[in-house]
Amino acid sequence: MASTWIKGLGTLAVLGAAGFGAILFVTAPDRQDPTVWADLGEPDLAHGREVFFAGGCTSCHAQASATGDARLVLAGGAPLKSDFGTFHAPNISSHPEAGIGAWTLAEFGDAMTRGVGRSGEHLYPSFPYGSYARMTPKDINDLYGFMKTLPASDVVAPPHELEFPFNQRLVLGGWKLLYFTDAPRVELADASDMVKRGQYLVEGPGHCGECHTPRNALGGFETGRWLAGGPNPEGEGTIPNITPGSKSMGSWSEGDIVTYLESGFTPDYDSVGGSMVEVQKNMAELTSGDREAIAAYLKAVPSVE
Repeated sequence: MASTWIKGLGTLAVLGAAGFGAILFVTAPDRQDPTVWADLGEPDLAHGREVFFAGGCTSCHAQASATGDARLVLAGGAPLKSDFGTFHAPNISSHPEAGIGAWTLAEFGDAMTRGVGRSGEHLYPSFPYGSYARMTPKDINDLYGFMKTLPASDVVAPPHELEFPFNQRLVLGGWKLLYFTDAPRVELADASDMVKRGQYLVEGPGHCGECHTPRNALGGFETGRWLAGGPNPEGEGTIPNITPGSKSMGSWSEGDIVTYLESGFTPDYDSVGGSMVEVQKNMAELTSGDREAIAAYLKAVPSVE
């Protein structure tokens, strides 16, 4: 009898270990094929600057009070409060130790498009790689080339403040399995080239959905409510619905949206406020064509009331 129990427990242990191993294999960090980052040539720094502002890098990684050239010092540290704890934006300046100045293009690209850190660890989706995953290798190359020209900072950002189990990066593999995708957020039939460009900017580098789409209890986007707004993840106020079904913005024309992104003024002559202030500053740095493309896409997405 005892030997039967021992054999049974041994079998369960083997099956449990095999199952745990299978889970680890399925949810392991997944890098891009290295050939993705090969033969891209010298980065286009002027275009990299445009991608930099489209991606809103200064909003989280520069000092909150920074103005002018100080906005280009990406020392990190900005807190992002959430239901899972407080995340702190890292130093992504060109400093070789405190920042990412010593990273290769492949390491930078894997962080941006796969949420995989330099040491092969899962990155928390407070860093919006779920959106950046849609960026082209050329844009990544140009962006990193531009970022390496920016000032270095030796400031070491504080660590994240997370409780168990959220402080265990292994669980992020399961989160990615459930929610991480580089597929389009919405399917737009017969979209014009301008709308397609807007879709790329909004769903990719602009990562607008990261704030404007409501999330479920696990932090994944709610299905069918793309850009529909919801509670502010930092706990104060709400993030507006920016689909055509919005009560506040649904009546805006494409021209109204373009003016807002460029100047910060609404059709009612109100001005941008809250966290959108930094976003609007970034949008003002884009070309007029890109702002028009963003507006065209926002008027084309499914309406959510």
